[in-house]
Amino acid sequence: MTAPARTSASSALFAVAIGLGAFLLFLVQFILGKQLLPWFGGAPAVWTTCMLFFQLLLLGGYGYAHLLADRFTPARQRDIHLAALALAAVLLLVRAFVWPAPISPSDAWKPDPEASPILAILGLLAFTVGLPFLVLAATGPLLQSWFSRVRPGVSPYRLYALSNLGSLLGMFSYPFALEPALPIAGQGWVWSIGFFVFAVACGACAVLAGAAPALAKPSGHVATVSKPTAGRRLLWFALATIPSTMLLATTSQISQEVAVIPFLWMLPLALYLLSFILCFEYERSYVRALWLPLLVLGAGGATYALFAGVYAGMVLQLVIYLVTLLAYCMVCHGELVRQKPDPKYLTQFYLIVSAGGAAGGIFTGVVAPLLFPEFWELPIALFVGFVLAMYVLYRGAWPQRLWLAALSAFGVLVGSLGLAGALVYHMREQLDDNMFVTRNFFGVLRVDRASGGNLAYTRLRHGRITHGIQFESEPLSSAPTSYYGQTSGVGLAVEKHPRRLAGERLHIGVVGLGAGTMATYGRAGDRVRFYEINPAVVALSTGDEPYFTYLQQCEGEVAVVIGDARVALEREQPQGFDVLAIDAFSSDSIPAHLLTVEAVELYFRHLREGGILAVHISNRYLDLDPVVRGIGEKLGLQVEYVEDLENDEVVWQSDWMLLARRESDMNSPDLVNALAPKVDPDAPYPLWTDAYSNLLQVLKR
Repeated sequence: MTAPARTSASSALFAVAIGLGAFLLFLVQFILGKQLLPWFGGAPAVWTTCMLFFQLLLLGGYGYAHLLADRFTPARQRDIHLAALALAAVLLLVRAFVWPAPISPSDAWKPDPEASPILAILGLLAFTVGLPFLVLAATGPLLQSWFSRVRPGVSPYRLYALSNLGSLLGMFSYPFALEPALPIAGQGWVWSIGFFVFAVACGACAVLAGAAPALAKPSGHVATVSKPTAGRRLLWFALATIPSTMLLATTSQISQEVAVIPFLWMLPLALYLLSFILCFEYERSYVRALWLPLLVLGAGGATYALFAGVYAGMVLQLVIYLVTLLAYCMVCHGELVRQKPDPKYLTQFYLIVSAGGAAGGIFTGVVAPLLFPEFWELPIALFVGFVLAMYVLYRGAWPQRLWLAALSAFGVLVGSLGLAGALVYHMREQLDDNMFVTRNFFGVLRVDRASGGNLAYTRLRHGRITHGIQFESEPLSSAPTSYYGQTSGVGLAVEKHPRRLAGERLHIGVVGLGAGTMATYGRAGDRVRFYEINPAVVALSTGDEPYFTYLQQCEGEVAVVIGDARVALEREQPQGFDVLAIDAFSSDSIPAHLLTVEAVELYFRHLREGGILAVHISNRYLDLDPVVRGIGEKLGLQVEYVEDLENDEVVWQSDWMLLARRESDMNSPDLVNALAPKVDPDAPYPLWTDAYSNLLQVLKR
C-alpha cells in the first residue's frame, strides 16, 4: 500500500471509530432511559438522573483519556486501552447469557419501592453499562490525541465535530428507526453488536497510535501555544457549565409541562450537540452580532414563557425554550472554540469541558432538588448565562470612546438588573399564597386556598395543574368534586355500575391519589385501594393534621400502596376490582407507560368479570382518545368516551374513556345515555406499546 493510501486509510479508520463510538454513546442513553422510565413511574427526573450519570461517566472517560495521554508512552496507552476494550466486551458477552440483552436487565432488577429513586437509577446504570460507557466516553479525546501523532500537522478538532455528528445520528436513529422497529431487548442487542464492531475499530487505532511517536512540540494550529492559565481554564469550565445546565433545565421544564418521552428528551439534546458541531466544525457559524442578540431576546422570551406557563400554548413554549437553549449554547460553545488550546493540551481542554458539563448535571440533578422548593434551575441558568455572555463580550474589548463605553456598561447593567428582577419576581410569585410547597424526585407539589364563587376550598397542584380540591364546609367537603363529579366518566362507572345498582359492595382501584377525591365513592363495606408513587402526595392526606381529609371520611375500607402502580400491580395477586381508575398524570405531562397495550392488559388482569377501566384523558395539548381506542381495538375491548360538560365551581369539565370486556358491562341506562356518539370504526388508531409511543400522533391541532 502506498504512503498516501495508508494515510487515507488511517484517517478513515479514526473517523469510523470516533463516529461509531459517539453514535453508540448517545444511542445507549435513550435505550436505557426508555427501559427505566416505567420502572420509576415515568417521572421527568428519570431522564435528568440518567443524564447526570452519563455526564459523570463522560467526565470519568475524559479523565481516563487525559491520564493516558499525559502520563504514559504510546505503547503503554495502547496496551491499557486494549485491555479496557476487551474487559468491556467480555462483560457484555457474559450478560448475554443471563439477561434478555447484554444491556437490558431483566424485570428482577426492578427497584424496591422504598429505595431512593436517584440512587437506584445511578446504581442500575452503573452495573448495566458502566464500563462500556466509560470506554466509549474516552474515545473522542483519546483518539484525537492519537490522531495528532498518527497524522502530525493535521488538526484533530474536526474529529470533535464528527463525534458530535455521530451523537446526533445516534439520537435521531432511536425514535425514528430503532424504537418503532424493535422491542427493548432487540434494541439492546443492536447496540451490543455495534459495540463489538467499535471495539475492533478502536483497537486498530490503538495499534496504529502505539507505533507512532509522541508529540514533540505544539503544531501551531491555533493562535497560542503557551500553557493555558488558570483563568483561561476557569473560563472553559464556566462556558461548558452554562449550556449543560440550560440543557437539563430546559428538558425538565418541557417534560413537566408536556410529556416524559424520549422524543422530547431528544430535541434539547439535539440542539445542544448541533451547537457543538457548528462551532467546532464551522467556526464561522458563530457570529457574535447574530447570536448575542438572540441570547438577549431568548432570555426575555423564556422569562415570558415562565410567567405564562401552560397558557402560552405548547408549541409556543417549545419554540421559545428551544430557541433560547440554542442561543445560549451557540454563544457559550462559540466562545469556547475561540479559547481552545493547541492540540498538546487537547485532552486537558476536553477534561475541563466535560467537568463543566458534569457540574451542570450535578447542579440540576442533585443540588437544585435539595436546595430549591420549586424548579428554579432555568431562571438561574438564564441569568448566570446572560451575565457570562456579557462578560465574554466585553472582556478586554470595551469601546475606546468613553461615552460609548459608558453607554454599553449602562445597557449591560440595566439588562442584567431587569432580567434578574423579572426572574426573582417569578420565583417569589411561585411561593406566594401557598399553604405548603415541597419538591422531590417526582416534581413540585403545592397546596393553597382558592375559591369558586362564595365557596372556599383547599387545592392541590402538581406543576401548574390542579389534582383535586376539597371544600371547607359540608356537605361539599365530603362530595366528589372537580374532575371526579358524579356525572364524570369515572363517577358514572362507579355509581351506575351494575353491582352498585344491585346494592352489592364494590372494590375500587385508583392509580394516582391526588387529593383523595375518589375516596368519596366508597360506601360502607366497599374497599378503595389507591396506588401513588409520590410519598409526598400520600403525606398530604394522612397523619394527624392532613390537608385533605377524604381518606379519613371514607365510609369504606381505604388502602394506599406507595410505589409505581405498574410495578405494584405486576407484583400483586389479581385484586378483583369492579372499577379501576387511571388518573396518574402530573401537570399536562403523560407517563406514556401507563397507556400502552401491556399496561391495559395488566389492568384487566386485576379487573373482575364485569369490571370497568376508567382512564382520565383531559389534556390541554394531547388528544389521547385515539390512543385508548387503539389499545382497546388491539385487545378486543369495548371502548366508550364520556365527556362531562358540566363546568361550575364544584364540578369541572372532564374527559374520560371507559373500557370493558363486553358491551353488556356498561349497559345501565344512565351510563349508556352519557356515552358520546360512536366514532368511525375504520379510523386508523395509533398503537402505543412499552417499546413504542409517538407523541406527534396525538398532538391537538
